[in-house]
Amino acid sequence: MPNNPKISNHLISEKSPYLLQHAYNPVNWFPWDKIAFDKAMLEEKPILLSVGYSTCHWCHVMAHESFEDSDISKIINDHFIAIKVDREERPDIDHIYMTATTAMTGQGGWPLTVFLTPQGEPFYGGTYFPPYAKWGSVGFIDLLNSIAQEWQKNRQDILSSSRSITDSLRRQYQGAVSAGTMEGTILDQAFRQSRGRYDQVNGGFGSAPKFPMGHHLSFLLRYYQQRNESEALSMVDKTLTAMARGGIWDHLGGGFHRYSTDQHWHVPHFEKMLYDQALLSWAYLEAYQATGSMEHEKIARKVLDYVLKDMTDKLGGFYSAEDADSLDTVSGHLTEGAFYVFSEAEIKLCLGADHAAVFNYCYGVLPQGNAINDPQGEFTGKNILFRAHGNEEAANEFSRQVHEIQGILTIGEEKLLALRIQRPRPHLDDKVLCDWNGLMIASFAFASRVLGDPQYSQAAVKAADFILEQMMANGRLLHRWRTGEAGISATLEDYAFFIDGLLEVYEATFQDKYLDAAQALADGMIELFSDPAGGFYMTASDAESLIVRPKEAYDGALPSGNSVAALVLLRLHALTKKDIYQHQAEMLFSTFSSAVSQAPYAYSFLLSALNWHLQGSVEIAFHGPKEDPTIAKMLRILYKHFMPLKTVQFTPALNEAQAYICYRGACKAPTHDLKVFEDELLSALDP
Repeated sequence: MPNNPKISNHLISEKSPYLLQHAYNPVNWFPWDKIAFDKAMLEEKPILLSVGYSTCHWCHVMAHESFEDSDISKIINDHFIAIKVDREERPDIDHIYMTATTAMTGQGGWPLTVFLTPQGEPFYGGTYFPPYAKWGSVGFIDLLNSIAQEWQKNRQDILSSSRSITDSLRRQYQGAVSAGTMEGTILDQAFRQSRGRYDQVNGGFGSAPKFPMGHHLSFLLRYYQQRNESEALSMVDKTLTAMARGGIWDHLGGGFHRYSTDQHWHVPHFEKMLYDQALLSWAYLEAYQATGSMEHEKIARKVLDYVLKDMTDKLGGFYSAEDADSLDTVSGHLTEGAFYVFSEAEIKLCLGADHAAVFNYCYGVLPQGNAINDPQGEFTGKNILFRAHGNEEAANEFSRQVHEIQGILTIGEEKLLALRIQRPRPHLDDKVLCDWNGLMIASFAFASRVLGDPQYSQAAVKAADFILEQMMANGRLLHRWRTGEAGISATLEDYAFFIDGLLEVYEATFQDKYLDAAQALADGMIELFSDPAGGFYMTASDAESLIVRPKEAYDGALPSGNSVAALVLLRLHALTKKDIYQHQAEMLFSTFSSAVSQAPYAYSFLLSALNWHLQGSVEIAFHGPKEDPTIAKMLRILYKHFMPLKTVQFTPALNEAQAYICYRGACKAPTHDLKVFEDELLSALDP
């Protein structure tokens, strides 16, 4: 039975779109706060912790099936204290209990469902539970009743088990501290592991589900350059090309969906996450530099333009995500991908028979629908657009010129996009997260230099200024902003990712205030998050005390805070020559050396930072009038080349513009000659 929409629970005053989605559930939800834990202690009840995010498909499913059901809600309200957490607002809480659940069950995901003692210690966990047993999963009703009974009958056993699980978590994080040395051979091991996982046919790594992992592609590009390993470049090139042709790419509106449910990049999970747009636009830009492929350049632009159009707040910050689900106007239900898929009849009616024939051939459209890897039949009769055939193939098939085919496709894309815009849009999670914004700021700033497009530097500057002005209090970053209010203590990722963005903005503008801000935040990061034994904790020294204080370097869907911290500290050392930055980075590498040696593939961004440390950066300094055309020409030459291990500085001067290039302790004579400048760059690039 649905809930009474007039009665709200304790989530009604929250800022999180995810928590607000549950504010009218009949479950008596609490946010994560002292009130909820005090109530659990007073009433001696276990805690039901439910963690998700607003654009999570299976979170919506479980909410509709269980949390909107009055019978299930009564069981929860009678026997548990229910706490709802937005994983994007509180990544620290999510990380701890996801780690515990993965240890208990061997798998994780969202919605995350964990049962805790009143002290917050976990004793049972899982992900999505159907209301009744199916697909080999216990039913949620049976699970709730069983745990409620066990809590009454065998509470001491549960408390003992929860303490053991918590102690194991503490040992796991303490085990990350293991002094050692990371040598360059670890890069070779990571490459060999990548090669072993590489899908030779479809690009990407592993089978299904297949995630984009833009930062891993960036690692392979660095390995290609440093080792002159053409296979690494080929793996990146093929993967990016295959993704751009697949259904994971939105061929009409731009932007990448979260992952592919099949190994062919065809059937996506239709969420669009800001961090994917940031990491993938960066990877496409670097691949464009490394290969000269105009296709990679085009996709990078379309990703950035999508973010500017659909995911940017008027004040400059970038929104978090777009949902996978939207209203299907035929069924009247929220359905995954409803906004993006088309029937053959719709396309024929929109484009006309002749143009539809060409369009459908190129985009793999079939009368019965083209989602062959669709075991649940969600897309029966619907088509997920993907490039089944190229323009030259279509020209041969339809006896037309290639430019005619492209014209038909361009018109068709415009018409179908106009048709799609009339549909109900997916939910937009409009909160601004500092860490994800840092990644996106970096990509926009980088793009402005690679593509020579000032609109991208303007977007980066506006977003950076927004965070500096709206998401700081008493010199410290805040994690989340929404509807005019910033809040929640920043994590390591907020500091590291935003510092990275500030360094990119500095290189795009040569405005000292961004370099100064990066240094101030780096100093704060060291003070608040560093472990004297090496590396950084996820939470600040004065943050809320949780059952453990996480410390992690694993690079998953996003790079870890420690991995990005290592790189920004090395960059700052190259720019400022302050030894503290290099010392902290070296301690970090030592701390995580043992963990990385066990599975180098899983630490690709950290290895990109290690590569910087081992190789050293090319230091390029410009002197002269800021608007001197010679400097502008030199910058265009510089960013034409794939050169990730570099720092760029500018010092204003009245004399003739000159460039200084230093590498590994040796500096070239200053030059204003463009050919000499490029020759010296290429010399420094030679592995």
